[in-house]
Amino acid sequence: MSMDALLYWVGMAAVAVNALTGVLDSSRKQMDLIGALLVGIATALGGGTIRDLLLDRNVFWVVDQAYLIAAMGTGLITFFIARTFPLPPRLFLIPDAVGLALFTIIGTQISLQWHAPWLVASLMGVITGVVGGVLRDILCNDVPLVFLKGELYATAAWIGAFALIGFQQLGISAVMASWLAMGVVLTLRLLAMRFQITLPAFSQSRSH
Repeated sequence: MSMDALLYWVGMAAVAVNALTGVLDSSRKQMDLIGALLVGIATALGGGTIRDLLLDRNVFWVVDQAYLIAAMGTGLITFFIARTFPLPPRLFLIPDAVGLALFTIIGTQISLQWHAPWLVASLMGVITGVVGGVLRDILCNDVPLVFLKGELYATAAWIGAFALIGFQQLGISAVMASWLAMGVVLTLRLLAMRFQITLPAFSQSRSH
């Protein structure tokens, strides 16, 4: 698989997975079809949109509406399945971890191709991976998952972005480095969820 093919098809998969997570999460709020679709689309396209605007690129789904169609189609299918079959409330966390891995590495690779410095490219990967989830949580009237004291999320994405850059510096092909780095993000996120691995956080201040 060429790098261009990987960016396209993995990007398309990431859009579909994130649309699914957005619609699944919206089901907790008993949204109607339009509300759920808007949440799904924002989740699927939000991170890449911010990345492209920051890099002064043409926004990916405006250039190729197939991404928008994938988000809407996945959202519609997910809505009717979730409406028919009761699903566990936290089910969206697994596809969310997959979407985080896919979008983080796609965002980092696109930024590197756009000749962004390595640190900027890694941050663009994190933005691509997490902003869709932030929009999803805001639209669902929740504190964004990435800002809560909890299992590694943005940290897993940033480590994976650095891993991608490191693999390529070691001479590993861009395509293979991308797959390996996706595995790093997904493994870290799933392990963090399984074993409640967290970062240090501010403790509640005591009154005197």
